[in-house]
This record gives sequence, C-alpha cells and structure tokens, in this order.
Amino acid sequence: MGDRTRTVNATAKRSGSAPAANGTRRMARWAAAATAALALCAVAPRAEAANWLEMNFWLSGPNYTGQIPACDEPSALNLIAQRFAETERQYWSSNLAITEFSQPKEIAFRPWGPEYLPRRYCKGTVYTNDARKRAIYYSIVEDGGFIGASWGVQWCIVGLDRNYADAPSCKMAQP
Repeated sequence: MGDRTRTVNATAKRSGSAPAANGTRRMARWAAAATAALALCAVAPRAEAANWLEMNFWLSGPNYTGQIPACDEPSALNLIAQRFAETERQYWSSNLAITEFSQPKEIAFRPWGPEYLPRRYCKGTVYTNDARKRAIYYSIVEDGGFIGASWGVQWCIVGLDRNYADAPSCKMAQP
C-alpha cells in the first residue's frame, strides 16, 4: 500500500466513515438546504393588487395645479437674490450679491407634460456687486418650497456655478 492509501484509511478510521460517506453527507446537506428554501418560498406572502380601501384613499396620485408665479415675479427674484448672497457668504466666503435682474423671460413651462411636477423655466441677466453682467437660468417649481408647502426656486448663474452642480455653463438648469 502506498502512503496516499494509508492516509485515506487513517482519516476514515478517525472520522468513523469512509470517503464515500463524506460525499453522501454533503449531498444530504444540500438537499436539506434546497428543501428549506422551497418551503420558505411557499410560505412567503404573494404580491397582490391594492384593495378597494387602498385604491380609493391612499393611491390618489399627484394633484398639481400648475399655478406657478411668472418669471418676473418680485418674490421669486428676491428669493433667488437672498439665497444667492447667503450661499456666497456661507460656503464661498464671498460678499458677492445680486444687485439687479434684467430681462427675465420664460423659456419653457411643463416641458415634459402635465403629469410631471410643474416647472416654469426662465432665463435672464443679473448684475452683481462686482459690476459684472452674467446670464442666469432658473426654474420656479410647484411644491418645491419648504416641505412642499409652496413653490420654490432653483437657479444657476453662468460663471458662478462653483460646485459644478449644473455644469457645463448651467446647461443642467435648463429644460
């Protein structure tokens, strides 16, 4: 007998089984695991359609009115100017502020259809306190304010998109 045969026989004597029995045990464990998985699949809850109560009260869908301020609305422009100055001061350690808005006009309203969140896309020109004239793109969004209670604004001033959120050149702020 060779060394390999002696090692296999010694292992079989210690474990109390022959090498073929090890394969049988593995197969039995695999069969038990497969049986347990099938049993879990049979017990798991099935996906069902919404019941009458859910369909009538909880799945009402969005109810957008589309009543959004115009592009030249003073409260929307003041909100942009206020938040721009606050962002510049807080994050960029700059005293830059918007001093004037010029030629605000609408470029799109609900460009993707009535079933999406209503947005009015606008563009214009801003003058800042560093005596520079820059293009601005902004959108007024229904339910875009604090916790969706009113409209909100999102804007990008070309050349001042410091964190590149709407890069390149505020293209992502446009429709």
